[in-house]
Amino acid sequence: MKQWGSRWILSAVSIALFCVQIDYFAVNLALPRIAADLHTTTTDLQWVISVYMLTLGAFMVPAGRIGDIFGRRRALLAGVALFGVASVCCALASSAAVLIAARAAQGIGAALIFPVSVSVLTNAYSSEKASRAIGLAYGIAGLGNAAGPVAGGILTDTLGWRAVFWLLVPFALVSLILGALAIPESFDPTVPRRLDVAGLALIITGVGLFTLTVDRAPSWGWTSATTIGAAIASVALLGVFAVVERHIRWPLLDLSLLSNGRFVVLVAAGTVANVAYAVTVFLSTLNLQQVRGLTPLAAGLMFLGPSAGAALGGVISGRLATRHAPAAVMGVGCAAAAVALAVLAAATNPTVYVVALTACGFTMGLVYAFTTVATQTVVAPQRAGEAAGVTLTFLVTIAGVGVAVAGTLLEVLQRNGFNSGGGISTILAIIAAPLLLVGLAVLLRSRHDQPAS
Repeated sequence: MKQWGSRWILSAVSIALFCVQIDYFAVNLALPRIAADLHTTTTDLQWVISVYMLTLGAFMVPAGRIGDIFGRRRALLAGVALFGVASVCCALASSAAVLIAARAAQGIGAALIFPVSVSVLTNAYSSEKASRAIGLAYGIAGLGNAAGPVAGGILTDTLGWRAVFWLLVPFALVSLILGALAIPESFDPTVPRRLDVAGLALIITGVGLFTLTVDRAPSWGWTSATTIGAAIASVALLGVFAVVERHIRWPLLDLSLLSNGRFVVLVAAGTVANVAYAVTVFLSTLNLQQVRGLTPLAAGLMFLGPSAGAALGGVISGRLATRHAPAAVMGVGCAAAAVALAVLAAATNPTVYVVALTACGFTMGLVYAFTTVATQTVVAPQRAGEAAGVTLTFLVTIAGVGVAVAGTLLEVLQRNGFNSGGGISTILAIIAAPLLLVGLAVLLRSRHDQPAS
């Protein structure tokens, strides 16, 4: 592959991922202004966030496999195009219902972009270069984490909330043009060009219902009949999905992937670390605004350090994957993240707090990106999209569980005499413990792991 070609491929993928990341972190800050402009409540507009996460989580596994079967270039370009068109619809939305529908379409576009981006890079580069490319792409995407809150705050306060969505359109357009010109087509040559429709329907409804249950459980009540019934239904749907996949000739998901010990260990450890990351960002945002009294924009600026750390961690993850045993890197990363989280939980001095938060961003961002990079090294390239879809589904959906549970736990602690700062510190300290245990357990396993080739 010519050098200029490989750089344009990486640019197209990185811009697509950056576009998705900046969108997610910018829209949150615009919700109050959207509610006022569209004459609805902020609570109702939580669906602007919820429906996006619902469609993103539900469609990632099928999206990854659709790319493998029908063409990764085609699937990625379709995802970018859908995301861009949906962003225009969001910017032009005249009602909350239209905005929510457009956000659902954005979520489907993002679901195509996330796993298919990984499989495009895996199949466009040699194994060593692919790991570095994926890490660099996630590092660049991580800059969207930093830019999102700042851009969201500035644009909402100056040009209005619609500008947040208009901002995404040129990024999507550039990614679409570069991708169309530079990305080569690739697909899994071992399977026919047809889709397991039954599996597709079951996993979308099963994961979608699970995501909805977690999102609504704090308002429904964790022990309410609605929550328990929806949870049982989602598990039943996923159980039927597993049965169907075992008996169909060309399954949407090859369940033998879940018997790959190295893959399972990496995904499990990465999921725990990403839960810690999502909860840390959620609780730190509350701490900075409710406890330390910062404005939303000032709080966003405080996240520049952690977000830059996460971006740097993404870049480094690709290099680590080519030089060290994946389990060893994962174990050290989780253990270091646990230490940083413990320091953050105990920090009272503002400088120490910011340094610890930055360290959390670096270590947890590294583990998040490394999970995606390393899982690609332990599966066959032709099933890269499938593996990426499974990995990212676990990372995203379980992180949503973590945030929902953390929010409920904080309310419980406050009702039992904890102030906001004390409750937040307690939850962070609690999360640091399993993160450390996971890191140590993976390190023990790394003695039996072979270095990545």
